[in-house]
Amino acid sequence: MKNFYNRVSNRSQRSGGPKKSEIPFRLNFLFIIVALLFAALIGQLAYLQVFYGAKFKAEVNSTDTTIETTNVQRGMVYDSTGKVLVGNKAHQAISYTKGVNVLSTNMYQIANTLGDYLTVSTSSLTPRQAIDYYLTDSKNLKAVEGKLSGTKGMTVTQLYDKAHSYLENDSSFKLTKSQQNAATIFAKMSGAYALSTTYIKDSGVSNREIAEIGEHLSEMPGIKVGTSWSRDYPNGTSMNSIIGTVSSEKTGLPSDRINELLAQGYSRNDSVGQSYLEKEYESVLRGTKAEKQVEVAGNNTVTKEVQKYGGQKGDNLQLTINSKFQSQLQSLVKSAEQGAGGYSTGTYAVVMNPNTGGVIGMAGVDRNPSTGKITDNALGTLNSDIVMGSVVKGAMVSGALMKGVITPTNSTLTDMPINVGGVKKSSWFNHGGGSNIAVNAAGALEVSSNSYMMQLAMKEAGFNYSSGAALTMSTKAFDIERGYFKQFGLGVKTGIDLPGESSGLEGSSSFAHIGNALDLSFGNYDAYTVLQVAQYMSTIANGGTRLAPHVVQSIRGTKSDGTLGAVKSTVEPKVLNTIDMTAAQKRLVKEGLYDVVHGSNTYKTGGSMSSITPKISAKTGTAQTFYKGSETVTLSLASYAPSTHPQVVVALAMPNLGVDAESNNMTLAKKIYAAYWKSVQSTSTIDQ
Repeated sequence: MKNFYNRVSNRSQRSGGPKKSEIPFRLNFLFIIVALLFAALIGQLAYLQVFYGAKFKAEVNSTDTTIETTNVQRGMVYDSTGKVLVGNKAHQAISYTKGVNVLSTNMYQIANTLGDYLTVSTSSLTPRQAIDYYLTDSKNLKAVEGKLSGTKGMTVTQLYDKAHSYLENDSSFKLTKSQQNAATIFAKMSGAYALSTTYIKDSGVSNREIAEIGEHLSEMPGIKVGTSWSRDYPNGTSMNSIIGTVSSEKTGLPSDRINELLAQGYSRNDSVGQSYLEKEYESVLRGTKAEKQVEVAGNNTVTKEVQKYGGQKGDNLQLTINSKFQSQLQSLVKSAEQGAGGYSTGTYAVVMNPNTGGVIGMAGVDRNPSTGKITDNALGTLNSDIVMGSVVKGAMVSGALMKGVITPTNSTLTDMPINVGGVKKSSWFNHGGGSNIAVNAAGALEVSSNSYMMQLAMKEAGFNYSSGAALTMSTKAFDIERGYFKQFGLGVKTGIDLPGESSGLEGSSSFAHIGNALDLSFGNYDAYTVLQVAQYMSTIANGGTRLAPHVVQSIRGTKSDGTLGAVKSTVEPKVLNTIDMTAAQKRLVKEGLYDVVHGSNTYKTGGSMSSITPKISAKTGTAQTFYKGSETVTLSLASYAPSTHPQVVVALAMPNLGVDAESNNMTLAKKIYAAYWKSVQSTSTIDQ
């Protein structure tokens, strides 16, 4: 035992005695490391606070603050006298404002609750929407998944898609009536963006539905009882084809413009102008949405709402069109068409101010010759191309004067049949050549001489005519004639503030059709719109300035009582070009147009309109046309009044009448002028 203790004692001495603990040193080292890390963290925080604090604060505010928008009323449309043409009709409505990061299960519960008190149309519910609604219930989803096979290893998304496909092919799957109602509500809610408002039902909401929903609003976050608007036409729909249409909340943005409109700040279910004035002036009519600043906490709950901008109703349009006269004009045009019969395909008329370009009325009807059915189509005045006949002769004579092939003091030619290579063309009163007469430019317009116009066309092209010889005239004749016609607006777009107008229709200009250059000279080749004819006659009437027609007179605000407010901007006459003619040349053309109605020549074509007061100047037109192989005639007319200081232009066309039709165009013109002086402007305001 003693030896044992000696061995232990000796071992202890050899090892230098008991070892000291190393724990305090390690702890101190760790404390130093931690202290250094804290110091680095504090330094970094200080650095971020000093140098980037403002930036991070702005980012946090931007993330937590969102703008919620709501729709406002569209601007209204008034006629030239201040009568409401298009207004807004208010409806009680139920809307839903989607919160931030709202789950589908939350909307499912809200939709089911709301469905207990609100009935909506389910006609738009698609099979996919019905299935999405059904599978949003976890119990339903689990039940369907239990019927599936081969689902091992599938993701949640893959499993849902498989369940969806299963129900699509399950012929027994069908929602109950109440489920379909709730599913439609759920689909509308699901389609909304965060903090955007969509209508669940925007019309036809009953007082009972309003009351019951109001009592349970606290159970349905985001549901609101409010107001929606739809377009209203208090004075009838006769001008709807000009005004155009607006998409509904149900149809939303047009599919062909959706990306463009979304980029402009629209929501998918917003109403937007789809055609004509509603589309052309969308930026004016749409108004500015109300804006509410919404602050959202970290748990995505709204903590504060501040009204930033109350929104502004869209501005109003006041038109140049007189609605009372427009209604009369449409009625007159329709009545004229009803008496046309035969192969008649429609009647169209435009009435405008030649000094401003303002359209006072534009009316039209189409007719199906097979059935006799007549439909309103005021837009036919700007998109239907018609071979007009002799109304263009004022432009033909003007072009020849500008070209210099005739002058105001030297313009006399002999009306005679024109024979080119054995093909004869003549004036209406001189088919056989027994009525050859000498006429100057004014006289040629008075009697509507085709021969005179053909001779002008050949002179313009530098072709020396010889009776019976081949017509070897250059095809430049087409360009020369059309060049002058277009200066007056024939064969080019008029520039009206409505989309969809036609530029007319040109026939072939090849040498094989060189004979048609003669037909072109008296209006029996190219086709024009009635609006172009109105612009052409306005250019002559106002002294040579081609103005763009327009139907909007001004943009106006709204008074506090909702009535038409102050003028914000006025549509000024837009000059497209001026005609380079001398005063003497213009006077000669106007003399001829006056003589068409009031001249002394036996062959004057507009004598039946001489009773119109104040006196008018005009050019009638008759074109030889065909409809499905049958010979027809198109009657047209371009005129202005009073002859001494023009203030109104009337242009019209009646295509494809029977060959025995004679004065339908002039009869209609007389009725239009009578309506104008009675409803738009009193004759007592002018010097006759």
